[in-house]
Amino acid sequence: MTDTPPDRLSTNPRSPHFDQALLSRGIGIRFKGVQRRDVEEYSISESWIRVQLGKKTDRHGQPLTIKLTGEVEAWFESPADGEEPAEG
Repeated sequence: MTDTPPDRLSTNPRSPHFDQALLSRGIGIRFKGVQRRDVEEYSISESWIRVQLGKKTDRHGQPLTIKLTGEVEAWFESPADGEEPAEG
């Protein structure tokens, strides 16, 4: 069995796609062949990521985000508890 991240995940606690247990393991994102560290939310099946738009915020103080479309790859940066790290 492979250890793959979910199809969609968000770092915003207000989102229904937020999962602290998965985020604590660390998620790596590669978008259009470039590794990104500023991803707020992603969807592999729909081929998009959402990133913060500078330091701009909306009227509720939440950061403004922009959706970028393209090839998305995701992986866990650390193994699940009780699992051996993959050697490679």
